[in-house]
Amino acid sequence: MKKNGKLVCIVLDGVGIGAAPDAAAYHDEAANTLANTAAVTGGLHLPNLSALGLGNIVEIKGVPKNSSATGNFGKMCEVSKGKDSTTGHWEFSGIILEKDFPYYPDGFPPDVVEKFCSLTGCKGVLGNKAASGTVILEELASEHERTGFPIIYTSADSVFQIAANEQVIPLERLYELCTIARNQVMIGRHAVGRVIARPFTGSNGNYQRTTNRRDFSLFPPSTTMLDILFEHGVPTVAIGKIDDLFAGKSLSEKIHTKSNAEGIEEIISWGKKISTGFIFTNLVDFDALFGHRQDPKGMKEALEYFDGQLPRILDMLNGDDLLILTADHGNDPTDNSTDHSREYVPLVIYSPNGKRNVDLGIRKTFADLGKTVVEYFGFEQNVLKGESFLHLVM
Repeated sequence: MKKNGKLVCIVLDGVGIGAAPDAAAYHDEAANTLANTAAVTGGLHLPNLSALGLGNIVEIKGVPKNSSATGNFGKMCEVSKGKDSTTGHWEFSGIILEKDFPYYPDGFPPDVVEKFCSLTGCKGVLGNKAASGTVILEELASEHERTGFPIIYTSADSVFQIAANEQVIPLERLYELCTIARNQVMIGRHAVGRVIARPFTGSNGNYQRTTNRRDFSLFPPSTTMLDILFEHGVPTVAIGKIDDLFAGKSLSEKIHTKSNAEGIEEIISWGKKISTGFIFTNLVDFDALFGHRQDPKGMKEALEYFDGQLPRILDMLNGDDLLILTADHGNDPTDNSTDHSREYVPLVIYSPNGKRNVDLGIRKTFADLGKTVVEYFGFEQNVLKGESFLHLVM
């Protein structure tokens, strides 16, 4: 079913839609990023998402059900172990991880720290524990300024994070430290999902993380939907942190953004610029600024801002163009945890020439998305896991 047009996939990072079947294993039984945010903030005003059918997936205060939705709707269940961005995006692309990444709730072992210092030339590190990114700055930023030692820490996710004041360790040096950690330290049995640069600014107890964060992901272990498209000459445009999550592989264009607003503008710009191709975007503010910081009011405002911009995105779609809205995991801002949550993710689909008001049900794996993408461009690839839903919406 080859279609002539562009496919735009927007990942609303962290915007889950209810506890997954195995949520108890992750202590996330009560998680529901969308519904819980709505419940504690007096309801969400999302008229454009409601028109597409978002309220038909689960009950969300302020987002009514729509018996004549102009889009199609459902939700997807993650099969891979874990609940982070790398795992989720890789599963979108057709990779299902049977084994979870390593975690370090008690900090990194001495051999990891020693190797990091030896290879980078750092005379020492601070932190080396699981911590909130904002809390660890309050605790160690002044000591970092005094010593010049980078702050290394982890979280409930499989990450090796390096925080540094941009005035103490310049950005290029911080990125160099992360590259060394990614390629030479956090490998083998220590191959975490991501090494993350966490730059900040400020002084005298007043510190703020900047938008110069960079994620250094593992190289995808097998063929992805991006590989298939790229090898067949289909333009692949990565906006946001997509480039980082796929280690830059099989991407024609790599556009890093610093906010949801900037990401939305890039989506619209590229949507007008190309008539065929795959535009793959991650809007990270929902997760980074509001889920991790337990800020339901901020989450509500970010969702409503996106909804307000959605008509501009729909307006740049023509003919058989296809829009897919989803998320990579949950990050419930009401659950008294700064960690991601193991949730279903929403699936909202729209095409000007497509079907309307189709209930896509519960997709068994995120990989159904990747299978749908490659079929849209006319490729039948058994190498990818998942089951296409293209015939249900086009």
